[in-house]
Amino acid sequence: MLAQVETPGLVRHEVGFDAGATTTCTAARFGAARVPPTVSERRRTTGALRPMPNNVNLEPDDLLELSATTIGHYDNSAQSFWQGTKDHDVTQNRSALLRHIEHSETDPPFQILDLGCGPGRDLIAFRDAGHEPTGVDGAANFCAMAREVSGCPILHQNMLALDLPAEYFDGVFANAVLFHVPTQELPRVLGNLHASLKPGGVLFASNPRGDDREGWNGDRYGAYHSYERWTHLVTAAGFEELEHYYRPPGKPREEQPWLATVYRRI
Repeated sequence: MLAQVETPGLVRHEVGFDAGATTTCTAARFGAARVPPTVSERRRTTGALRPMPNNVNLEPDDLLELSATTIGHYDNSAQSFWQGTKDHDVTQNRSALLRHIEHSETDPPFQILDLGCGPGRDLIAFRDAGHEPTGVDGAANFCAMAREVSGCPILHQNMLALDLPAEYFDGVFANAVLFHVPTQELPRVLGNLHASLKPGGVLFASNPRGDDREGWNGDRYGAYHSYERWTHLVTAAGFEELEHYYRPPGKPREEQPWLATVYRRI
């Protein structure tokens, strides 16, 4: 039985998320003669995102505020979020994860970590397919809802401070969540997920695609990676790519804002 660690963190889901409408990049650095504004001050400044600088250096206090603000958005809108996403069809994404786990000749039921599980929609689907999912989310309200609707074990943890069992999971399902991790922290978070997977385990990740900028969308922080940058970051963490595609299916590329990627731990 997995321990239930109570620490807040970052979450989200694959719904409409407009990278172009986000505000000034928290990671951007200002001239030495000027006192850098706080995360809150940057969040209140509207305008296009600044490109991610090469020397991103968010301070610990920045990360705490970033996390608390983003998670607060989801905690405060948990019920409306559930109503708006419970019928959203991500069967294609769940199937991609399961298909590649099956190709590794692992016998079901599979141990699956639903990272950013939200109110529990995908936990229910994995459970009903005969697998043994575990949810992890930073929003306390989401965790309570997910426990109630799925009956699955739920970890209340901060994505920036994950405490997961080593080589325990056959797959990690990160649907519309990892883009909330600041780029400077992503190698460490991916390393934590890598360590939690069994050898040959599979990571699925869906994120809004972008042009390598990050910043605020209202009270939510996001990093919008190109396919090339995202692949570089994930492969550098010890994964090999299995496939990628764009969502929603059946649309022209300009109407597919989501990039779905599948990787195997090596």
